[in-house]
Amino acid sequence: KMAKPKACKLCNTIVEEGDKCPSCGSKELSESFKGRAVILNPEKSEVGQRLNIKQKGNYAIKTR
Repeated sequence: KMAKPKACKLCNTIVEEGDKCPSCGSKELSESFKGRAVILNPEKSEVGQRLNIKQKGNYAIKTR
């Protein structure tokens, strides 16, 4: 059974497994998030800049 993905409340990274954010190391994860943005090129991505994302990955648009 696959675990439900969670989003980090601090940096919005979507965490597929485990209880710690691989990007910032936070354990503040929420199962309640809206939307998903896959950022491949943070420097050139308008969405990435708007969400203040510095590295590529899966991000939640809004975390609660």
